[in-house]
Amino acid sequence: MKTLSTRGHIYSLLKEDILKLILLPGDQISEKEISEKFKVSRTPVRESFLQLSKEGLLDIYPQKGTCVSLIDLNLVEEARFMREHLEIAVIKLACENFSQEKLFSLEMNLKMQEMCMKERNYEQLFQLDEELHQTIFEECKKSNIWFTIQQMNMPFNRIRVLRLVADFNWDNIYHQHLMIVEAIKNKKPEVAVKVIQEHLTMVVFDKEKLKEEYPSYFK
Repeated sequence: MKTLSTRGHIYSLLKEDILKLILLPGDQISEKEISEKFKVSRTPVRESFLQLSKEGLLDIYPQKGTCVSLIDLNLVEEARFMREHLEIAVIKLACENFSQEKLFSLEMNLKMQEMCMKERNYEQLFQLDEELHQTIFEECKKSNIWFTIQQMNMPFNRIRVLRLVADFNWDNIYHQHLMIVEAIKNKKPEVAVKVIQEHLTMVVFDKEKLKEEYPSYFK
């Protein structure tokens, strides 16, 4: 049990470091380095590496070493495509029926996003972005769909975080979130769908600028 919990802890920390760009695409890491850093044996580190490799976040080269995988734009687009089409279906449901309690939660989330923008806190802003969308799925009784999205969403999330770091469209992202919440509140599915489509295709237009600014991060 201890090994399993240690493995899960190491896995979560490494995954978070990759997402937050503490570990950058292309960075070399080793079992020895990580085991010493977290003061654990190599076994849970090795198991964490294998799991992250299966998820496309680490590239393991036998006898050569391990590195953080580069961002694959084909995987980014596949995850974005899936999320767009599922989220359109869910947002239509949200516009039909959404409780006042959860609507209040969305509005509080927006207030916190404003604070994060003032403080230039991209990590917390990303987390609030995720929580806003997750709340919509949960209120529509589609939590399992949200969980399924997360299983293949990491490539898309990596480039979303990179956009925030590069300071692209913070105001646009917030404004779109505001319009989504207003569309749910006013039961306007056609508006919500249009905004969701724009919201989830922004990365398509930003990726070329990101490739120019961070060429070493991409395959």
